[in-house]
Amino acid sequence: MATLGDRLDHVLGVKAAEPLAEAFDMNTVEDLLRHYPLRYATQGQPLTEEAPEEGQHITVMGRVTKTELRPMKNRRGSLLKVNLDTGSAKPIEITFFNGDKVRYLVKEGVRAMMSGTVHWWRPDRWNLSHPDYLILPDKEDGSIENLTSVRGGGALRGLANSAKGAGGVDVSFFEREFIPVYPATAKVQSWDLLRCVRQVLDQLDPIDDPLPEDLRAEHALVPISDALRLIHLPEHKADIEEARGRLRFDEALALQLVLAERRHQTEGRTAKPSPPRPDGIAAAFDKRLPFELTEGQRTVIDEISADLSRSHPMHRLLQGEVGSGKTIVALHAMLQVIDNGQQCALLAPTEVLAAQHFRSLRNMLGDLGSAGELGAADNATKVVLVTGSMSAGQKKAALLDAVTGEAGLVIGTHALIQDNVDFFDLGMVVVDEQHRFGVEQRDALRAKATNGISPHLLVMTATPIPRTIAMTTLGDLETSVLTQLPRGRSPITSKVVPAKVKPSWVERAWERIHEEVEAGRQAYVVCSRIGDEDENGKGKGKGKKAKPEEEKEGPTTHSAVDIFEMLSTGPLKDLRVGLLHGRLPSDEKDRVMRAFNDAEIDVLVCTTVVEVGVDVPNATVMAIVDADRFGVSQLHQLRGRVGRGKHAGLCLLITETNPVGTAMARLEAVSGTTDGFELAVLDLRQRREGDVLGSAQSGTARSLRLLSLLDDLDVITAAQQLAREVVESDPGLENHPGLASMMHAAVDGERLEYLAKS
Repeated sequence: MATLGDRLDHVLGVKAAEPLAEAFDMNTVEDLLRHYPLRYATQGQPLTEEAPEEGQHITVMGRVTKTELRPMKNRRGSLLKVNLDTGSAKPIEITFFNGDKVRYLVKEGVRAMMSGTVHWWRPDRWNLSHPDYLILPDKEDGSIENLTSVRGGGALRGLANSAKGAGGVDVSFFEREFIPVYPATAKVQSWDLLRCVRQVLDQLDPIDDPLPEDLRAEHALVPISDALRLIHLPEHKADIEEARGRLRFDEALALQLVLAERRHQTEGRTAKPSPPRPDGIAAAFDKRLPFELTEGQRTVIDEISADLSRSHPMHRLLQGEVGSGKTIVALHAMLQVIDNGQQCALLAPTEVLAAQHFRSLRNMLGDLGSAGELGAADNATKVVLVTGSMSAGQKKAALLDAVTGEAGLVIGTHALIQDNVDFFDLGMVVVDEQHRFGVEQRDALRAKATNGISPHLLVMTATPIPRTIAMTTLGDLETSVLTQLPRGRSPITSKVVPAKVKPSWVERAWERIHEEVEAGRQAYVVCSRIGDEDENGKGKGKGKKAKPEEEKEGPTTHSAVDIFEMLSTGPLKDLRVGLLHGRLPSDEKDRVMRAFNDAEIDVLVCTTVVEVGVDVPNATVMAIVDADRFGVSQLHQLRGRVGRGKHAGLCLLITETNPVGTAMARLEAVSGTTDGFELAVLDLRQRREGDVLGSAQSGTARSLRLLSLLDDLDVITAAQQLAREVVESDPGLENHPGLASMMHAAVDGERLEYLAKS
């Protein structure tokens, strides 16, 4: 017998277990049983979609309707061309290279199962070349359990032979109504996995269900033992739905338990109340604003103000479209905390953005932010910047202001959470672009507070998060959303520039930038890479070229260095063109950004260092080179850098991608809408939802196999409600050991950190 925790090499043997470990990182019985079928085959139906991808390994089942033996053109031997009727609109075309040997088995009228690799040989036609195959008996042949031989070839023949016993070959499994088809590789095929799954299920001990019986009954869920068997070996369609329903709920509940625990821990902490003061610096700042706040900004300011007035720490996410005025809202909140004698820290993802925040907040505050300087207001606070590349003297002075309490507002990058940074009385932490930071980093910064008092936490993002994603990845945060754009913001028009088929349009793009500059405005040109990279992606000496073999890998892209040289000596040679990227020294980056801010640079060629937060109202046009190399949300973020003043914005998406393809469709979608939530859903569907919580960057197996973050709102809502109720009554889950093990098994520490970054 076997348990979920048993090693596969002990249960299946080393020969069967090793390929599973290599291909899928499966090491235990549970790893294998959690590898759910992609789909199910029914008799006479294809085991794949109508138009599978080139190179995909698939299995089909049906009846042979035509065979034709042909001599090979360029060498000895023959080909057997076969048509297999699977019940689809068209028969599937199959080619066997050893036609003479196969034609005696694969002949008209037989039922067969075939497994191989898809090859598209015309835009509208594909086939399987030399697949594994198994000749299936017809139902009218009588009892098929007593077949004495297997007719077929390759892995499918091996699968059938593996069922051979004293009485013959048991191929009755292939008469099932639903046959599971698994995610597979060329070395570990679907039927290899099926054989292993059947072997494990035959030996599996009863499983202790982590969900108590009353909870299963309340949510109409089958026991976990039944779910794991039915997902692999269903007898009826209802079995599949019941199994998926239970396993989908488990995935949602495991994640929501983690978030409910974090939420409970946060609510158990204590914070210093920071109620609004009518005579404080926040009120003075409000009176000086040269514009009127939107209704949405006022509503969110009131929500945050109420949170800050309480004695337990605020834990809030502020979502807002690009340019919706999140910074003003965050600044107002920080000033309310400073009014109560505490300090605030603003954490930015890059030094460029940290420096930008420092300059813009100082400008917005005026004499209210210049404490200790000549002409400062009576109730002014001090704003300081801390970054890793500052000189020793600058950093020492800033750190001293933080630890003595002289600075009310400390702005910086991740350098703020280093051990040598201390605060006198940290009352609030603001994290800009929440997805750039993990749980550990947020907690490390909160730990800077003193005497067991936790600071309030506000995290901001300009990447809209659909409701289900926010509930699943950020369930420990309350959410506020800004949808209105402030008055004075201009519309942004986006256009796709197909460089391959319309090269003249690229020339027109540079002319368009020239026209904007002549009208007194500025422009960005954004590139996907810096340039002069070696094979490890690191910088080389100036002027060195990439190795020839590098140029052959993948499509050609244009670097910021090359585009800067081309524009400054070509189409824009009479303009002031600057270059900004992440490998420049910190003081050089700051100098270039200041020059662009002060309109001393007309066109800034840059990488994505300007993706978030950079605010130059005079910049009205952005050209994104190799736009197909960027994600949907990133493109939306980038174009939000223009149209921030009184003139309309223009974003040109330059691409050499195929005019007909998914990349071009993605760019057309971005150019067709400025609705960030609509684009966020598109982005998630294209990237696959599982990657949001699972493996793409954390290196762990996918957390979500069946749960759809976009489509399963009802499941997520029910799981969230249950998780919060359980954790509220049983913090630590001491009385629910099954739920505790489910939570820890589904979401390990590494995956949890990625979950918080998503």
